[in-house]
Amino acid sequence: MSSILPRIGVRLPIVQAPMAGTSTPALAAAVTNAGALGSISVGAVEAAKAGEMVGALKALTDGPFNVNVFTHAPAKADPGRERAWTEALRPIFAAYDAEPPTTLREIYTSFNVDAAMLETLLAARPAVVSFHFGLPPAPIIHQLKAAGIVLLASATNLDEGRAVERAGVDAVVAQGWEAGGHRGVFDPAAPDAQLGAFALTRLLVRKLSIPVIAAGGIMNGAGIAAALDLGAQAAQLGTAFIASPESSADAYHRAALLGPGAAATEMTRLISGRLARSLPNRFTALKDALKGVAPPEYPIAYDAGKALAAAARAKGEGGFGAQWAGQGAPLARALPAAELIATLAAELAAARRAR
Repeated sequence: MSSILPRIGVRLPIVQAPMAGTSTPALAAAVTNAGALGSISVGAVEAAKAGEMVGALKALTDGPFNVNVFTHAPAKADPGRERAWTEALRPIFAAYDAEPPTTLREIYTSFNVDAAMLETLLAARPAVVSFHFGLPPAPIIHQLKAAGIVLLASATNLDEGRAVERAGVDAVVAQGWEAGGHRGVFDPAAPDAQLGAFALTRLLVRKLSIPVIAAGGIMNGAGIAAALDLGAQAAQLGTAFIASPESSADAYHRAALLGPGAAATEMTRLISGRLARSLPNRFTALKDALKGVAPPEYPIAYDAGKALAAAARAKGEGGFGAQWAGQGAPLARALPAAELIATLAAELAAARRAR
């Protein structure tokens, strides 16, 4: 099995997770310049904006970085279901002197059918492109590989990991149940074994022939060392970077991350229509009020979620945002990204010396 990070010129076995909503070119560049692999997510933006983000990142670093895209099945509109959802949310909107959207739209396009995004990536040629929520069609994978781009894909179980390997993707990210943000399952309607990061990592290491990157709940050097001991070639950390000044997390998200609620993250579909791990907030607290009302498909439900968050924020309430975080949230440190990478590297070295 070849080593994945040295192949692209990354010195440390640390990958910054490309969490949409918090990852920025400045954050990714700081991580890359510190010797790890920085990442940005373009899954929630159009191709033109993605090109700007990649350009901004290239202006800040000469090193390798990862660009993440969303490879979910395109959403199927259901006007009746969408209407029922906005009506269920109407009283909450009214509490902030607002009306829910009259119609909901698919707020961003799956990479699987986004020809403009593919052209943007082929032109930019980042060192790494990663997939979340599944795999794109084989011709897309072939074009990216032909451009010399190293490919990663998330998997939450062995079947998904095997699909990643069969597709010719270079390495698999073992996303454990602890991980913050959206659950990367290929089929959100299928049963989820909810495997933890370390059990999943060891399973994929034993059963696959491609490199494995562990993800979920890892916040410090001891966690990275444990992942490496299980056979992972690197650890991916996302929540660890949310409080960094280079992150785009707003003040409400940062306060929630560093507050007592960080010890009780929870899975919710309410915000986006797809299961994601969040800090407890005003939106997750609606689970009882909205019980029995199915949110629209992802990312159509996100249209309503974002509208509610904006309406509440206009009235000084920031608790309806997408405040994603993993189960390691209580271990978060508000450090500049480069300082955090240096700290993680020192902790990793100390953990190895202690053995």
